[in-house]
Amino acid sequence: MKTLGAPALVLASLIFGVSALGATQRAADRGSPIYGVKLPSGYRDWKLISVAQENGKNDDIRAILGNEVAVRAFRQGIRPFPDGSVIVRLAWRYQSSPRNDAVFPGPQSFVAGPPTNVQVSVKDSKRYATTGGWGYGQFEAGLPNPDPAVVQSCFACHRKLATLEKDADFVFTAYSQ
Repeated sequence: MKTLGAPALVLASLIFGVSALGATQRAADRGSPIYGVKLPSGYRDWKLISVAQENGKNDDIRAILGNEVAVRAFRQGIRPFPDGSVIVRLAWRYQSSPRNDAVFPGPQSFVAGPPTNVQVSVKDSKRYATTGGWGYGQFEAGLPNPDPAVVQSCFACHRKLATLEKDADFVFTAYSQ
């Protein structure tokens, strides 16, 4: 039986490493099930639209960001949102801050804990005509949640809102001034 020499082992390691890196990159480039929504490039630098806290099952705090098209629509009260609007919701566990509370007279400070997920809503009235013009994606650790039920549940809730507020265009968030 012939064994590989050191140069062949180095080459094999490099090829495997590049293949693994390529597979990781391809996984990050995948879109969400059903809608194909991807994490937008540079979304962490987008403008803040609002913040929110969810109690109960979610127990998180959120920052809602928007691209330029969405921010303009929020600020000008344009509804329905124009195609090209993208809204991103970042969520973290809601937790108390013993560090901050040590400074204050009692427990009063809450901060973002570990991240939970990032949700993305993309307005494209033709591509997503059956869901009010919106496509949805949920991402954990930078990768799309592969369960189609997760993004199906997005529209189910947004549709409930639309029956209550027709002029909200399926969007829960209001612009915070």
